[in-house]
Order: sequence, then C-alpha cells, then structure tokens
Amino acid sequence: MFDYAIALTGGIATGKSSVAKLFKEDGFEVIDADIIAHEVLDKEASCVAKMFGSKMINGGRVDRKALGKVVFSDATQRKRLEALLHPLIYEQIKQEAAKLERKKRPYIVDIPLFFETNRYAISKVLVVYAPVSLQLKRIVLRDGSSATEAQKRIEAQIDIEEKVKKASYVIENRGTLEALKEEYLRVKREILGDFE
Repeated sequence: MFDYAIALTGGIATGKSSVAKLFKEDGFEVIDADIIAHEVLDKEASCVAKMFGSKMINGGRVDRKALGKVVFSDATQRKRLEALLHPLIYEQIKQEAAKLERKKRPYIVDIPLFFETNRYAISKVLVVYAPVSLQLKRIVLRDGSSATEAQKRIEAQIDIEEKVKKASYVIENRGTLEALKEEYLRVKREILGDFE
C-alpha cells in the first residue's frame, strides 16, 4: 500500500514544514497530514462541540487554539479527540497515497504523529531532529506560548531521541537554513538511491 512512501516526522518545532517545503520545491509529491487534519476537524465541528462544548466552535469552525489548550493539558481529552480524528485522517491519506503509488516514484507523507498513532504501514521514516531545548525555544518564539505550555506540547509526543532511534533517515536541524539544506540534500540522495 505505501511501497513508495517516506513518512516525514519529528517533534513539534523541529522543522518538518521546512523540510517538506524543500521536498516540494524539488518536485516530490507531499501528502500533508496536518492540512488533512484541519479539514477533518472542521468537518467534524459538530462532534467536537458535543465532546468539548460549543465554546470550541467559532463561526462554524473549530477554534484550534482553544481546543489545543484543553487537549494538551489533559491526556484523556487528547485521546478522545484522537479517537475521533485519526481514523478519518488515515482514510484520506490512504486514498491520496493510492493515487501516488501508481506513479511508482518516492513521495512524502508528512505525519507529525507517525510513531504516536502507530497506524501507518510505512517502512521508510525520515525524522527531522532538533534537541528539546531548541524545540522549547522555537515554540515559545513561534506561538507566543509560555515555557510550561510549550513543555506540555513536547511531552504529548514520543521523545525525539526515541524517534531518531527508529528512523531510516535523520535530518539534523540545529542551525541555519543553509545547514538544513545541506542535510536535506544528503538525505534526498540517500532516498533516491534506495528507490533506484
């Protein structure tokens, strides 16, 4: 089913989006689980309202920031939301992957929670790595979160060091965009070599 797929994952604020963008610029097809998740979340707004209250809905759409505060501070609530969304996201990714498989070329499936969901039978996994201290700094800067909120979001995922151990490929993202591009090019060569 996912013969030509490479799962792109990492931790929050490790730079997955930047790496996905580099793949797109190089002509790789990218299935973005986050985009699919946002679409699914809005389609399921009425279910979200029933589960978490109508205050989570704003103008017919899910207020992701408000919902995030609830689910990242309570593992039980997070699991309830995931039980609703993950099967629907998976089905849509499967449909998109089936089309790309026919091209018989490697493509990227950007799945932030690849290891957490343990749902996708993709054998090749690319992990974008940054140390936790850098993840914290980036989340606070990017989202205006408190250090405590940022820490909770990191802790909601499997430890980045564990993900690295399970990876087929690793891109280090500790520094400049130029350094990231070098890492990307190195891994892209490895991937293309593996699919020759």
